[in-house]
Amino acid sequence: MMNKKELQRRFMAHLDPVLLLAIGLLMLVSLVLLFSASDGNWMRVLGQFINILVAFAAMWMVANMPLHYLMRSAVPIYILGMVLLVCVALFGDISHGARRWLNIGVATIQPSELMKIAVPLMMAWYFEKHEATLTLKNYFVAALLLLLPVALIARQPDLGTSVLIGASGFYVLFLAGLSWRIMLGMVVVAAASAPFLWSMLHDYQRHRILMLLDPSQDALGKGYHTIQGMIAVGSGGILGKGYMDGTQTHLDFLPERTTDFIFAVWSEEFGFIGNVILLGLFIFVIGRGFVITANASTYFTRLMAGSITLTFFTYAFVNMGMVSGILPVVGVPLPLVSYGGTSMLTLLLGFGMLMSIHTHKQLVKT
Repeated sequence: MMNKKELQRRFMAHLDPVLLLAIGLLMLVSLVLLFSASDGNWMRVLGQFINILVAFAAMWMVANMPLHYLMRSAVPIYILGMVLLVCVALFGDISHGARRWLNIGVATIQPSELMKIAVPLMMAWYFEKHEATLTLKNYFVAALLLLLPVALIARQPDLGTSVLIGASGFYVLFLAGLSWRIMLGMVVVAAASAPFLWSMLHDYQRHRILMLLDPSQDALGKGYHTIQGMIAVGSGGILGKGYMDGTQTHLDFLPERTTDFIFAVWSEEFGFIGNVILLGLFIFVIGRGFVITANASTYFTRLMAGSITLTFFTYAFVNMGMVSGILPVVGVPLPLVSYGGTSMLTLLLGFGMLMSIHTHKQLVKT
């Protein structure tokens, strides 16, 4: 019979303690901040704690999964995700003007969340299979693997999720060695097609971009979120107003304060010093991810680790940018801090893969 130390050793065998500590601190920030943001609602905090436990269990299982299992799962997970996205487009549930959810009887799911993991996993698998003979054709096929789900998700419409998935796939292309000339050409094409892309946007999406340029045009309507977020961030000053003492938060001026705008709550209550500390935690997680990426033993694991790390950076950058008024409001949560079970689960599945890459040094070829 195993003693206590042996059980602990086996439990932690495939968990990276450095990364786990930083993630744990961000989760602690989430629980503490949610109590204030929800006006002392313990049920909200308990709900997030349950989300964390479920996501941690998923992370532990993935971290203990040998890497060849991750490779084998890439194609079936991607195909399943695409089938579910098509099902959403055909007969998904409509809520708040968007068709993003699918009722499967026992639960209602959002298949686009699955694609945050499935797309980079599939693209990394594809590049691993063609590593020895990479040509421009391979990059084109990989781009199609990315664009198909992004187009389906953007059509729902879900701009925030499509941006995140597009970014995660682009990072795989970049890390796989896509030529700078081709990337520059893509930027030129995107700029040239801007008028067409603008016409494809929904009215509310165009309003969000216009409000970024001048939110005072509609201060009580489309520009309200941006203005209140900027007021909350700026009013914190150097040291902040104090825990539970944020006026924008507790006088109900700040919208979505437990989810998309929770960074504004932190900024108002803990000020510039608090923001430096929080940014330090995010930078530490990102830095650890890059260390794991640099030490990855195979092409597949380097692509996956790099994409997961850079996607986490994108989550944080986009959320803080939209709350601070430098990016449009696109509904991206602050990773590991905002309330929400789906985003927490997706993020920790990614971190589970990072830990598996770090602890399983050898990849069995399939």
